[in-house]
Amino acid sequence: MPINIQSIKQKLDAHLGQELTIVAQAGRKKVTRRRGVLKNTFPAVFVVALDQDSNNFEHASYSYTDVLTKNILVEFDDEADAE
Repeated sequence: MPINIQSIKQKLDAHLGQELTIVAQAGRKKVTRRRGVLKNTFPAVFVVALDQDSNNFEHASYSYTDVLTKNILVEFDDEADAE
């Protein structure tokens, strides 16, 4: 698990264009899973193009801080470990 925002961004930069699953806390005892492709990384956020079959909108953005604080979990299809 990366321990700072810089290392999280670098790890995500290495996976641009790859499919992933985002598991996010949606409230008390509720989680949401969204599948998509990592499209862009910016200094504070990263953008995921979502799978249109299971989502009502095309893109979602998440902050690196959410990954660092474990509010969201990023799982790449080609990796067994999660961030």
